[in-house]
Amino acid sequence: MGGQLVPEDSVPSAAPLDLAVPWAQARVLVAGLGVSGRAAVQALRDAAKVASVVTVDRSAPDADAQDESGVDLSQVDLVVASPGWAPSSALLVAARAAGVPVWSEVELAWALRVPRADGSFAPWLAVTGTNGKTTTVEMLASILSAAGLRTAAVGNVGTPVVVAALDPGLDVLAVELSSFQLHFTHSMSVQAGAVLNIAADHLDWHGSLEAYAADKGRVYERAQVACVYNVADPRTEHLVREADVLEGARAIGFTVGAPARAQLGVIEDVLVDRAFHAAPDDPARHRSAQELATFADLAHLAGPGGTVPVHVVADALAAAALARAHGVSAQAVREGLRAFRPGAHRIQRVATADGVTYVDDSKATNPHAASASLGAYEPGSVVWIAGGLAKGATYDELVRARLSRLRAVVLIGADPAPIEGALARHAPDVPVVRVDPGDTGTVMQRAVERARDLAVPGDTVLLAPASASMDQFTSYAARGEAFAQAARSLVGAETTLGG
Repeated sequence: MGGQLVPEDSVPSAAPLDLAVPWAQARVLVAGLGVSGRAAVQALRDAAKVASVVTVDRSAPDADAQDESGVDLSQVDLVVASPGWAPSSALLVAARAAGVPVWSEVELAWALRVPRADGSFAPWLAVTGTNGKTTTVEMLASILSAAGLRTAAVGNVGTPVVVAALDPGLDVLAVELSSFQLHFTHSMSVQAGAVLNIAADHLDWHGSLEAYAADKGRVYERAQVACVYNVADPRTEHLVREADVLEGARAIGFTVGAPARAQLGVIEDVLVDRAFHAAPDDPARHRSAQELATFADLAHLAGPGGTVPVHVVADALAAAALARAHGVSAQAVREGLRAFRPGAHRIQRVATADGVTYVDDSKATNPHAASASLGAYEPGSVVWIAGGLAKGATYDELVRARLSRLRAVVLIGADPAPIEGALARHAPDVPVVRVDPGDTGTVMQRAVERARDLAVPGDTVLLAPASASMDQFTSYAARGEAFAQAARSLVGAETTLGG
């Protein structure tokens, strides 16, 4: 079954997992001082009470070392790696070669989690996948809250997992995990885990699609109750079949079509459960289903034209499957989906003027997500702002699939050539404007100005970059904020938030 679970106390006194010394003697190196790295440092000092913590980060002035080459691994018992540190990083390669264990902040959280008042640990319900993670985990948290449970959406969505794991007041954690976080996670045992989809992304970090998918599949290892997979994506089902789960864990599919046994799906406009709807010994369980919600319960999430996007329905079903694996009622699923509101930078209408709508989907950081975003619009109605850090992605499939939606394209990014090439090959008749990347501080203002000039009444100017943001912005959120500010200041628009 892989790694063993931590002892049943708040801070293990014996050597945890693959760490060779007790916490009190451990010398820990934290690589990367982003949000999760700083949370790891605090947890190591305050909760684990380790002997020493040393930090390394080239871009953090307060790190103990900016140059990883100066780190003496003979004085290190454990490395905690932030998500930005790829397995090929010289420090991590050297650590593994020296026999020093490398953990993610998520692995550290699993080792340090504290019990609730009754002595048990709060279960983890975990979500990963190329797209839809944040929406799904926030839907899940909304459903759990509707069931009266004390919960939080944590992990890649914002609050570090190690912070939540040290909170004994939580009943259950809704955990969003990226492939980066999963790569160095060795012993986590979730109550239920889901892989929403697999598409080419972060290939520069992982090296291949197969390695990327394998890291996603780690969410299923040692699963206790359910492995939730996407019926429409055979890769996710394959990952379930390959996983080493605890005895009794079930494979549960979700589909936007009619569900088979052990699946959640859609019949007409009703979301139904054919997996958790009846006791295992109920003779009628294979001939029945339970209503969870209707499309009317998701109406506030409708896209252009008032239709609920297919990917939103799929995310709702995945969230429902995880909640049902925890024992949540059908009524709580319905109430939680009704109460859910998407976060910022996810298909968010930020301004309107002269009959043109400006929509921020900066969180569409890869081709798969951008394709879903573009697919919600009518043919020929989108001026698409795209580009950024490609991360090894290709764009031919995206352009071929969504060519009909495009009126024009405005390209940003330090190197827009990957998208520009795909547009030239597959959409030669679509006007393409390339924004000079020279002045990064004004790039989004200039992009919005060019988009405004290309749009006509009834169009949507859509920021769905299909790329990461780090070449010109500090984060996808900063990119989205720059777009929203540019749209509002440019048009003096009537603003609508959260749309």
